[in-house]
Amino acid sequence: MAELMLSEPNALELVLDFIRTLESGGDGGAVGRFLAADFVLVEAPHLLAAEGSTRTRDQAMAGLDQSGEVVGDQKFEIRRTTCEGGRVVVEADWSARTLMDLRYWDAGETIRARTSSVFEVRDGLIISQDSYDCYFVNS
Repeated sequence: MAELMLSEPNALELVLDFIRTLESGGDGGAVGRFLAADFVLVEAPHLLAAEGSTRTRDQAMAGLDQSGEVVGDQKFEIRRTTCEGGRVVVEADWSARTLMDLRYWDAGETIRARTSSVFEVRDGLIISQDSYDCYFVNS
């Protein structure tokens, strides 16, 4: 473990920069610079994807491009972080404005979720992200 800790001293800063880039509406090029070629995104089942999903880097980047048509004004309020070596855990409150009608939200409404993500960083790049999202439905 000590070797891993020494090999990724800036893992937390890298992940937080990645999140800030997402929040600022960064395009694929801006976000892609953080991700390793073999990056994998695993999403646990949630309100918008009952089966969850596993995506490669290319699939995740395509999803990012599509999300810009669905939501805008993303905000991440970081609640807590934990970092051990190359593993970074981030708990955050996420919100965004819907740009189109979705199953549980109308265009213009704010969609909110409590999220937890576990990132793995190697050689200064994010190699994986496992996300656990809990969406709040407007009543």
